[in-house]
Amino acid sequence: MTGLCFVDANVFVYAGDPREPVKQHRATAWLDHLWREQRGRTSSQALSESYVNLKRVFGTRASPEEIWPRVAKYFAWNPLAVDEPLLLRAREIERRYLLSWWDSMIVAAAQLQECRTLLTEDLQDGMTFGTVRVRDPFLHVVEEPLAEYTVAIPARSLHRPRGRPRRAATA
Repeated sequence: MTGLCFVDANVFVYAGDPREPVKQHRATAWLDHLWREQRGRTSSQALSESYVNLKRVFGTRASPEEIWPRVAKYFAWNPLAVDEPLLLRAREIERRYLLSWWDSMIVAAAQLQECRTLLTEDLQDGMTFGTVRVRDPFLHVVEEPLAEYTVAIPARSLHRPRGRPRRAATA
């Protein structure tokens, strides 16, 4: 994967949800990969949703003081705040693509952070919104970096030059 990747709330929630071990494993693998590659981005909206939903998932088994650090560590990704430019972009997206308001805000946040990928299960895998493409993290495995190849250009072409053939000089 190249470029920045926006992570929606459901990925953070599944990473902490032991009731769904397969999704938990996939979400954790994506988050670990994005953390190592320093390509992860999110928004304050996504982190807020994550915190509320993780509290619901854990119920009385974990206190808010135990849950908060799981969310707060992603402040390192400089989450985009809900501000006027975000709201204006979200309104354009809502009108153009007929998305829900909350999904429009997520897509707008991804666009404003110049992300190429939006990891979410809430939108159809493969959808494109301008330069942002949706990927369902539970349908795809984490990609390893592509191998880099260099092409060696030969010093002299092996083909004969274009144009008319030269006549052999007669002596």
